[in-house]
Order: sequence, then C-alpha cells, then structure tokens
Amino acid sequence: MIFGWLKTYMPRGIYARAGLILVLPVLLLQLLVSVVFIQRHFEGVTRLMTSAVNIELRFLINTVNAETDLAVARTALAKIDAPLEIGTVLPAVDVIAGDILPFVDLTGGTVIETLRNGIADVLAVSLEDRRRVIVWAETRHGALRMELMRSRVSASNPHQLIVIMVVLGGLMTAIAYIFLRNQLRPIKRMARAAADYGKGRITPFTPTGAVEVRAAGMAFLDMRNRLERQTQSRTMMLSGVSHDLRTPLTRMRLGLSLLDPKDAEPLTHDVDDMERLLDAFLDFARTDAGDSLEPTIPSQIVAAVLEDAKRMGQDVTLGAIKGADDPVSLRPLAIRRALDNLIGNALRYGSRAEIGVSVTDRAVRFWVEDDGPGIPPERYDEALSPFVRLDPARNQDKGSGVGLGLSIVADIARTHGGVLRLGKSARLGGLMAEVVLAR
Repeated sequence: MIFGWLKTYMPRGIYARAGLILVLPVLLLQLLVSVVFIQRHFEGVTRLMTSAVNIELRFLINTVNAETDLAVARTALAKIDAPLEIGTVLPAVDVIAGDILPFVDLTGGTVIETLRNGIADVLAVSLEDRRRVIVWAETRHGALRMELMRSRVSASNPHQLIVIMVVLGGLMTAIAYIFLRNQLRPIKRMARAAADYGKGRITPFTPTGAVEVRAAGMAFLDMRNRLERQTQSRTMMLSGVSHDLRTPLTRMRLGLSLLDPKDAEPLTHDVDDMERLLDAFLDFARTDAGDSLEPTIPSQIVAAVLEDAKRMGQDVTLGAIKGADDPVSLRPLAIRRALDNLIGNALRYGSRAEIGVSVTDRAVRFWVEDDGPGIPPERYDEALSPFVRLDPARNQDKGSGVGLGLSIVADIARTHGGVLRLGKSARLGGLMAEVVLAR
C-alpha cells in the first residue's frame, strides 16, 4: 500500500529520479547534521557561556542587595559595571511583562533558560535586539536592568554553518548530477535507438558509458543485427520462391490455354487460386521489404488507394480527411498495401467500404469501414492472428483466402511503431479497422 502510494508521486523520467537519488541523501544528511551539531553543540556552548555570565550578573545583584541605601547601591554598581562591560540601570522603569524571544533565534531559548536557572530573581529577559541581551532582576532597591553583548552568552553566527552546508551541498549535488548525466546519456540514446527501430528506422548507435551500459548496448546491437540478417534472408528466400513458383504456374497456364476451354476451366480456376494464395503468402512475409521511410502526405495515399479502387469498379467512398496535411515519415508502398488489404477484406464480406485519415501532432490514423456482418469483439485478437479465418462470423460465401489480410496490416502497422485496432462501424454497421501510427 505504501509503495503504491510512493509510486504515484515518484517522477517518471530517469533524470528526475537520478536527481531525487542525489538530492534526498544530501538533504537528509544536512538535516541530521543540523539537529545533532547545531542543536546539541551550539546549545552546549551557549549554555556554558551563559553560565559564566550568570556569575557576573549575580555579583551585580548581590552588590545591590548588600547596600541599604539606593544612592550607595548606584555608586557601587558604577564602580564594577564598566569593568564587567555590563550596562546597568537602577531602578529600572521599563520592565517588560514577559520574555522576548525571536522566532528564528536558534540559541535564544537556551540563553533564557540558563539565565533563569542560574539567577533566581530574574524578572524578564529580552533578546529582541540580536546584538544585545537585556535582563531585569528584582533587588531590594527595585528592578535592576542589566544589558550586555549577545556574543558573550551564545556562540556567534550559528547560521553560517547552515549556509555553508547548503551552498556546499548544492555544489556537490550539481557536480554529481553532471557526472551522473554522462552515465545516463548512453541509456537514453540506446532507448531512442530501440524506439526508432521499433518504428522501422535504423538510428546510428555506438555503445558508450559504464561497462554494464556498454554490455547492454552491445546486446542491443547484436539483436538488431540478427533481426536485420533474418529480414534479409527472408527477402532473398521470397525472391527465389516468387521466381521458382511463378514459372511453373505460367507453364501450366500456357498448357491449359491449348486445351478445350470447357475442359480447362476448372484447372484454370485452380491455377488462379494458387496465384492468389501465393500472392497472399508473399505479401504476409514481405511486409516492408524494398520500402523505406520517406516524407509522405497521408491524404495523397488515401487518394491513390481510392482512385485504384474506383478504377477496379469497387464501391469505395471517402469518409473524411482530418488534421493538417503535412508530410509524415511513412513507408508509402507498405501503407498502400495495408489499405488495399483492408478494402479487399471489407468488400469480401460487405457491399461497400469507406476510407479516411486523421493526422494529429502525435499520430496518423487510417481507417476503413464496411457494411458487412462485422466481427464479435471477443474475437478481435483471434482475427489478427495469421492463417485464421472467422468464416462463421464473416460470411464464408464471398471469396476465398487464407486468413492473412488483417495479419499483413497488423505487421505493417507494427513496423511503423503503430497498431491495428478493430471495432464496430458506427456509420455503416460493419467492421471498422484503424491503422494508428505514432509520429
């Protein structure tokens, strides 16, 4: 429970947390030193100094009480107050009702306490003037006012220690933060390179910093290089598969063209299905092969996809184009492939589709809606898995496939650091597929 509360108020950034790790121990150390040293050492020194002054003040009081005449008492005070450097007034008429102690006086309480414990006849003590101490005491000739320098009863300038501690603490914290920032910078660079790679961008990265940070950076580079080699190997394999499979299919099609059309029609249909399945497999495995990030205006991609759909006689309309029409770093061929798959999927199970795009400062959102039967919400995750066909939910009678359309779109979205989201179309009543890409 306590740790959950702390997590709520803990800073999120690594620099802020590092600063907290640096500042908190320094503050705790300064607080501990202030309590132990100032409150104990300075109070002890003040108590000793005030106790020594008590002897002089008692001597003055005893001198006054020893005389029976006020004039003689004043004469006796005049002989000894100057050598003691204590100003006296007898009788005093400015006696205050209670002690005066400033709120921020660190040792004033100890001074007053020691004076009252050492002199029984003290009437009041004033520390209003930080440079002086005024003590009123009762004598047989009236109130005696005694004034002396504050430096005689308490340690001088105890606040200087606090100032020095704060200044040195801040200086050492700043120096430590600079060194720590140099250690944290490689971590942030590695995190940025990893985030860019998740969006399909290869950011130059060289491991630096401490041994452990370098090891993590080298592990990241090894992982990225392995993934790149796997992608290249897959691309080369697909090139071979495309060539090796399409050649015999072409020969089969040429051979069928020599047969009687009625006899060849079923076989021709099978060859067409094989070519469609081959194209689906290649699209699924290819993702962004041969396509690179480049500044692209999203609305232009939507317009090109819409034009191609209309040229093919498909019932596809433009829903909306929202936001600024600014260039965004995208893989245009991959995005077009994703939108083509969404439109083909929509028209396979519905009669019409609608396409749109929305651009904000943080994301680009493409969406395709249809008027088909849709997909139950509990099966959205299943629909994004490769080689899964939700025929009972999506009308099996309209076309054939291998269940790769949505998987291809989801994979393209992931290469852009985005996601494919499914939902119900509020306008058309069927499925709404949204490709949300982070900018």
